[in-house]
Amino acid sequence: MARWKTLPEELDPEIAEFTRQMRRLVDEGGLSVAALADRTGYSRTSWERYLNGRLLAPQGAVVALAEVTGTSPVHLTTMWELAERAWSRAELRHDRTTEQVRFTQARAEPGDFGGGTGTTTVDAPPVAPPSAEPPAGRRRVLLFLAGAVAVLLVLGTVFLLTGRDGGGGAPEAAKSPSPSATSAADLPPGVKCVGIGCAGKDAEAMGCSGDLVTTARSTTVGTTTLEVRYSRTCGAAWGRITGAAPGDRVRVTADGESERGKAVAGETYTYTPMVAVGGAGEAEACVTLLSGRDGCTK
Repeated sequence: MARWKTLPEELDPEIAEFTRQMRRLVDEGGLSVAALADRTGYSRTSWERYLNGRLLAPQGAVVALAEVTGTSPVHLTTMWELAERAWSRAELRHDRTTEQVRFTQARAEPGDFGGGTGTTTVDAPPVAPPSAEPPAGRRRVLLFLAGAVAVLLVLGTVFLLTGRDGGGGAPEAAKSPSPSATSAADLPPGVKCVGIGCAGKDAEAMGCSGDLVTTARSTTVGTTTLEVRYSRTCGAAWGRITGAAPGDRVRVTADGESERGKAVAGETYTYTPMVAVGGAGEAEACVTLLSGRDGCTK
């Protein structure tokens, strides 16, 4: 039987309970971490992090664990859903704390650029005495030159506004880059799409879930939890419902584009394909329950 390290004291209770449940399944299955890695396709290092509470296992790893231990994935994935929400809340608190620390440190920085603690006195440069008034002839030349410069400025402005081709039409407004403009060259390993390339695709299959996702918005309709899931790395969002009944439907909408999902028998959750977004607040999720109730995220 595997011997596990003590879980971190600061670990959220829901995450800790989920981690202990995974440990029990591994122990009852008589699996070593190496054997678990070999049979699930997730590395030994990853499983050590998952089982020691240092990283939340992605849903794919949880389903794989259920398969190799002969356990029904329904209960385990439900526990994972609760742990994942707790993990997202913990990440949000950590980000806010880090931001506050940085803000406090920035305010504590000295305001001078010289690096000293005293006040440096700089002698003012001597002021030149006013020159004598230029003669009338020179004044006329200066006025002529000033007028010529003004005319050139006006002509230059007209030239820039009308364009080189003289068509008189206003230049085409610059279009903001779409989410698809982001290059996929720098994506983390396992992530297979970004921005518009993720539209209509499954978040799990494209590697956009797990520790790359947060809950942007959520609400409760009856006993069903409705969420907008957002992956900044993938530039995409999707709708998800948990505590669902067969026939419950979820929809996500962003920038006029919509994707839908439907809960089926044997599942208590489902999610939609992804839509491309530029930020966490751009997507809205709505649910229609089989009972007739409906609602949307705020």
